Amino acid sequence: MDARANVTPDQGAVQRNCPAAGGADGAATPSSEAYFRAAAAVLATRPQSSAPDMSAALLERHYGLTGSITTLSSEVERTDEVSLSGDSRLILKTSAGPEALDSFRFQAAVIAGLQGIAGFVVPEVLRTSGGALMFEHEGTCGYLQTRLAGIPLHQATYTPDLLVRTGSALARLDLALAEVNLPAARRPVLWHIGCWSRLMEFEQYLPRSIADSVRVAMAEYRKFVEPQISNVTWQVTHNDPSPFNMMVAGQKIGFIDFGDGCWSPRIQDLAIAASHMVADPSLPLGGAEHLIAGYASVIAVSPLEARLLVGLMRARQSALILVNYWRSQLFPADAPYIKKNVARAERGLSILAPLDTASGEAAVLAAIPRSVP
Repeated sequence: MDARANVTPDQGAVQRNCPAAGGADGAATPSSEAYFRAAAAVLATRPQSSAPDMSAALLERHYGLTGSITTLSSEVERTDEVSLSGDSRLILKTSAGPEALDSFRFQAAVIAGLQGIAGFVVPEVLRTSGGALMFEHEGTCGYLQTRLAGIPLHQATYTPDLLVRTGSALARLDLALAEVNLPAARRPVLWHIGCWSRLMEFEQYLPRSIADSVRVAMAEYRKFVEPQISNVTWQVTHNDPSPFNMMVAGQKIGFIDFGDGCWSPRIQDLAIAASHMVADPSLPLGGAEHLIAGYASVIAVSPLEARLLVGLMRARQSALILVNYWRSQLFPADAPYIKKNVARAERGLSILAPLDTASGEAAVLAAIPRSVP
């Protein structure tokens, strides 16, 4: 299966717009109170820890492998780096949480389904000794993947060329995700756009320096963006293409950590990635113009998407700020890791603040190449 290049959303794609009222897997509607509470409960739980020897036992039992194990930082599941003999390194993700089964089913299926598609790279899922994508053992489940080689995007220099390539790769990823049949795509995910209007209950945790900007951005989202978001194309998306989840792998861009992936507006992936690139106050979109141009060179941005994009960017920055200040209060010892993207979001939100709907739309249209799909 190859991702299609230079695709304009057709009428068939537009028919997939509206989110289902629950989905085949029985999840509540993302805009419902039940969905929000279930999704918030996942991020209100500290990742379960276990001794390295338990991870080693799972690795040997289900994959017949042994190696040196190092636990990495993670928001929900336990994430271990496994160093095998030589330079080979793998990532083992495990959890005993009840929500992990659906999450790992989704993550493993995504990575397996994206293998061999041109235009980007992802890790490889290693099958268990029994040939399965993941394992379950005495209340613990997990999966094993290769560790993607490259430099995390947040450690790279953001040249215009790199950002254009990143946007193009993200668009090709979205094209591929639209073609993959994935389980549990409608499981509760707090980062789902359907939760955004409820996140203001976390505003009590915000410092005064950013609270007003977040209120304005979320009010704009509820008034102008949310009523129209069902009219754009929806599909399974990565839903967290941050600089920590994108890699510079030679001349290619890699994507990791699909744990927040879900059924959502396709343009949301562009909004999320672009929101992280807003850093230069001398440019209307703070430098995100280049990433938007790269994305639009592969997937046409519709007039409505262009109109909503800046509002989506600001709302996502605000969602990131709200959720991470809340979680930092829950887990103060982990606050530096939890808030790793917060300063970037606060700066980006301040740069985008002067744009109203019309000027934001104009800035997006100016960023899109004249020759588009």
